[in-house]
Amino acid sequence: MRDHYDFSKAKRNPYASRLKKQVTIRLDAPTISYFKALSDESGIAYQTLINLYLRDCAQHRKKLSLHWKPAA
Repeated sequence: MRDHYDFSKAKRNPYASRLKKQVTIRLDAPTISYFKALSDESGIAYQTLINLYLRDCAQHRKKLSLHWKPAA
């Protein structure tokens, strides 16, 4: 790879705003730590990893099975 790239004549992707939508989501600290650790191992940004995981769940129509235990 080069040490320096010239982007002076680069053009913005006109479709970029349609590719992703910014949302606010609250995640607990252990979940963020998990994806940040995966990010360190893989070299992929943790936000991208979370997006990839959620996309896989949506594509495969995975459903979460919740079984709440009564409070003791």
